[in-house]
Amino acid sequence: MTNHLSVTKIKEKLVLIKDETDNFLMELLHDSRKSVQSLAKKQINFIQKSKKENQAHQKRLEIENKLYCNPNIQYIAGIDEVGRGPLAGPVVTAAVILPRTCDALIGVNDSKQLSHSKRIVYAQLIEKVALDIQIHVCDVSTIDSLNIYQATRQSMLEAVNQLSLHPDYLLIDAMQIDSDIPQLNLIKGDQRSLSIAAASIIAKVYRDNLMIEYAKQYPEFGFDSHMGYGTKQHLETLKLHGYTSIHRRSFAPISTMTQLYQK
Repeated sequence: MTNHLSVTKIKEKLVLIKDETDNFLMELLHDSRKSVQSLAKKQINFIQKSKKENQAHQKRLEIENKLYCNPNIQYIAGIDEVGRGPLAGPVVTAAVILPRTCDALIGVNDSKQLSHSKRIVYAQLIEKVALDIQIHVCDVSTIDSLNIYQATRQSMLEAVNQLSLHPDYLLIDAMQIDSDIPQLNLIKGDQRSLSIAAASIIAKVYRDNLMIEYAKQYPEFGFDSHMGYGTKQHLETLKLHGYTSIHRRSFAPISTMTQLYQK
C-alpha cells in the first residue's frame, strides 16, 4: 500500500509514470488520503491527454511521412495564408520547412483552433525547430489590383520562392500555385498537415502583430481586436470616420465609400 509514502515522495514518483494503468497509480486511487487520490486522477488525465495529443500529432504527419518514402523528396514546404477575409490589412503567407522529426511541435494545429497565447508560444517553437521559414506580405494595393484570390496565390508563390532551401514538394492549404514544384492542395490542410499548421501559426502571429501596429496608427478602428475583419464595431467606425489607406477598396462596403479617414 502507499499510505506510508509522503505526498512529496508520491509526486516525485508520479512524474515518471507514463502509463495510466500503472500498478502504483492504481494503488494511489485506493489510498486513504483524498489528496493522494486526487493526484492520481490528475496524473491519469494528464497521461490520457498526452497520448491523444501525440496520436493527433502523428496523424498530422501522415502525409509528410508518406511523401518522405520517396527518396527524391528531401524537403517539404507547408504553405498557408492569413487574411483573405478582412476588410483591411494585408494577406500574409508563410512557407515553412520542418525537419522529419519534430516532437517538440506536439500540439501544433490549425492556428484558428489555438488561443492567442498558445499561438505565440508555438510560433517561437516553430522558429527554433524549422529548417526554413519565409513570410510574404501582400499589400492592399496588390489585393485591389489582382483580386483577393489571385493576390493570395501570388503571395504563396513569393513565399515559396524566397525559401533558402529548395523544397521538393509543396503542401498547400486549399490552393494551387503556378510553380514547377510538385504540390498537393489540401482542404482543411491546416488541420491535416503539420507543415501547413506550422505555416498557419507563423502567418497568423505575424499578421496579428502588423494589425496591432496599425491599431496605433488608426486608434479609432480597434484593429488590434478585430484584426481588420468586418465586425459591427469596424463597420460602425467606417461609417463614422471613413476608410483608411489599409482598407481594401475592392471590398464592400468600402468600394462604395467616398469618405477618407482624416486624423
